[in-house]
Amino acid sequence: MLVEKIDPVTMKGKGDFVVAMDSVGAGINEIVFYASGSSARFTPTTEGVPTDCSIIAIVDFIEKDGTFTYRKDQA
Repeated sequence: MLVEKIDPVTMKGKGDFVVAMDSVGAGINEIVFYASGSSARFTPTTEGVPTDCSIIAIVDFIEKDGTFTYRKDQA
């Protein structure tokens, strides 16, 4: 999956992309958390697979200083 890094406050894309193995069944336009490096191979989907980046979670919300900048249930 092609993943674009975002600014968690503005929710705008940074134009910086990574290609990641999807180990959680994320859909298009979902906000995800990924692991890179050797940690990317510690999921049941990627164990023993030569990968350097894996999606490991779908984000439910982003909160900074008491303010929600993203809530999946309101997206």
